[in-house]
Amino acid sequence: MSLYSKIGKGLLFQFDAERAHGLSIRGLQAGLHPRFDAAFDPRLSVDIAGLKFTNPLGMAAGYDKNADVPGALLALGFGHTEVGTVTPLPQPGNPKPRIFRLKEDKAVINRLGFNSKGHSSALAQLKRRSSRSGIVGINIGANKTSEDFGGDYVTGIEAFGAVADYFTVNISSPNTPGLRALQGADPLTDLLHRVDEAVEKTGRKTPVFLKIAPDLTENEMDDIAKAVLNSNINALIVSNTTLARNGLKSGAVAQEVGGLSGAPLFERSTIVLAKTHQRLEGKVPLVGVGGVNSLDTAWQKIEAGASLVQLYTGLVYEGPTLPKTILTGMSKMLDKEQLPSIKHVCARRVDDWAKKDLLTN
Repeated sequence: MSLYSKIGKGLLFQFDAERAHGLSIRGLQAGLHPRFDAAFDPRLSVDIAGLKFTNPLGMAAGYDKNADVPGALLALGFGHTEVGTVTPLPQPGNPKPRIFRLKEDKAVINRLGFNSKGHSSALAQLKRRSSRSGIVGINIGANKTSEDFGGDYVTGIEAFGAVADYFTVNISSPNTPGLRALQGADPLTDLLHRVDEAVEKTGRKTPVFLKIAPDLTENEMDDIAKAVLNSNINALIVSNTTLARNGLKSGAVAQEVGGLSGAPLFERSTIVLAKTHQRLEGKVPLVGVGGVNSLDTAWQKIEAGASLVQLYTGLVYEGPTLPKTILTGMSKMLDKEQLPSIKHVCARRVDDWAKKDLLTN
């Protein structure tokens, strides 16, 4: 970690954020990364949606957009990785520059706009994987110019039905105009019905996760919970990036348009996580995302109701040994509290988090 902080991060931060991201992908492709056994402690294993995760920590979508390095990410110690967001047709995304580091806040703003090489490219990459070990989810989205967003999600399920360990239906990116409208009660109910039918037709019954935004009102959370409970959705990912800019220290760059990720998102996303857990009454497992950059933040997500936790921006600031640091720390915490499984930590502080006011976060 210290070597990355002193040398690696300094070198990568000499480049603009998108260029640095590309270099990190190339480094992983070349095998220039640490390795850690994701299954080193069986007490960290988690079973949800018919899948057995060797540990609760995963790589969030957005990093490996085109399925270039799922094996390398799993080798870092992650219990799963989520590729994408992948759109049916290739699209360039929004004009550059479109990724901005907020160093003082340990945050990132992006307005990538689902830049993707498309289904065909990602599918070819996944078929070339030398090993099928490890859980790889496919985060599917819609093309910006699509006249039927729902149809694009159906197309994604059809395209990756043979290779996905699970699907994530991403309706929460703030960078595709109109996409978040799918979180409304009626549009979401219709979309989930179409997704259910598409999965049924593949014959595999691959689990489907739904990814939602943190910028939700209490009523919007009610609508989402009702739609999810009336569907076959297997898990809910809480949450995507935020449009909020509360309390940032990074000056003018903090006002760039796009979704904010990283440390400032932790509080609000964790409150939404807990409030969502209450609404679902434990019937649908949750994946906690937003501001996870340490053992403490990962642990708090689990206490607030997450069965699994994902990170991305934390890796930018803390380096590739972060998974090892978090997972070995979790083992020590289980030792300290004399707990037989990470499952005993899940949701034990839901009420504490859920009573916090969204308006101040």
